Amino acid sequence: MADYKNHSAEIDKLWDFDKPDESEKRFRALLPEAEKSGDLGYRVEVLTQIARSLGLQRKFDEAHGILDEAEKLLPPDAKRASVRVKLERGRAFNSAGHPEKARPLFLSACELAVAAKEDFYAVDSAHMMGIVETPEKAIDWNLKALDFAEKSSDTRAKNWRGSLYNNLGWTYHDQGKFETALDLFEKALKFRREQKQEPQIRIAKYCVGRALRSLSRIEDALKIQQALHAEFETIHGSDPYVEEELGECLLLLHRSDEAQKHFAAAYVELSKDKWLVEHEPARISRLKELGRVP
Repeated sequence: MADYKNHSAEIDKLWDFDKPDESEKRFRALLPEAEKSGDLGYRVEVLTQIARSLGLQRKFDEAHGILDEAEKLLPPDAKRASVRVKLERGRAFNSAGHPEKARPLFLSACELAVAAKEDFYAVDSAHMMGIVETPEKAIDWNLKALDFAEKSSDTRAKNWRGSLYNNLGWTYHDQGKFETALDLFEKALKFRREQKQEPQIRIAKYCVGRALRSLSRIEDALKIQQALHAEFETIHGSDPYVEEELGECLLLLHRSDEAQKHFAAAYVELSKDKWLVEHEPARISRLKELGRVP
């Protein structure tokens, strides 16, 4: 990885966010090369991604330990590396349930990234501010992130638009503004289709269906989730969130017997999600009850 300054994107290509343990192994395998390079910024950036992979595995103490190491190595002129240390420290705090500790880190990361003209990480930081702020401020931050992305000449920064449409959609959805949410989810779906990003296309379709259910367009929502269910069956079996939505739609259509198997399938998988069990226990209990799981 000679000419490191142009290879931040190459580091990020090692990610598989669905498999953070495997991503961690790839970053650790890269670390000796980073150490041999003599470029401390390179080494620090790799360490931040090891920390992020640990955070996604809910190994927060280990993640902070790695970030402590990264901070000690951080050279004063490595602006992008500094941004990434702040970002990953913030993400670790937020994932552990401490958004109040994460907020100043994301804000500082955003300010530093803007000053350093690191557009991709400016968008990332602003979008994280949108996650930790109140719903009203979250909209402002997501709009700011979207503005960064749309005005940037950096392709990676521009590619944030799909995620930002999605995030804004959920923020409006949480506020009960379902028509606005649907519009944003449809924009996200259009963007993902243009980019030919199949996994993200499926997520966007799910979101459109979810908004339609909230708008009481149950038959339309059901058709989308049924098509997704068939699509997932050709890939790896099923998706628990789609199963949950199928159950909810069928229940609203008074087809509870059909809904039961979908609730049960959703419960089996979602009850393994430690974050959901901790933060949405009522949702998990409801799936178990409606799925008639012993």
